[in-house]
Amino acid sequence: MSFSPANSVVWVEMPVRDLDKAVAFYSSVMGYDMVAEEHAPYPMVNFPGGEKGVAGHLYVGTPAKAGSGPTTHFAIPDTVEEAAARCFEAGGSVIGDIVTIPPGRFQCAQDPDGNAIGLFEPAKG
Repeated sequence: MSFSPANSVVWVEMPVRDLDKAVAFYSSVMGYDMVAEEHAPYPMVNFPGGEKGVAGHLYVGTPAKAGSGPTTHFAIPDTVEEAAARCFEAGGSVIGDIVTIPPGRFQCAQDPDGNAIGLFEPAKG
């Protein structure tokens, strides 16, 4: 069987130690309006876009050891450089150089819990 969906990843669940601090980090770095899920079986806060496509949520849990978990790339509202500066200011870290690929540019980073993230700037035009 061969299956080729429009999006092979449909949902991301990221564990964080402190939900309020994580929401503050992602809201600050990405500019997202985060939405608490009131009907969930446990406290969680959704990233925007789930009703239109791929998204996910934060929940209280134990993150993977820094550098050992999957990397989730997030769309940013401006440049990689600006997002990287906000990431650092909000308590995260930036790893390596900016990488340019046909769809855009990204830089690897970690949130304050050590979750691996990518700061993705889509190509213009």
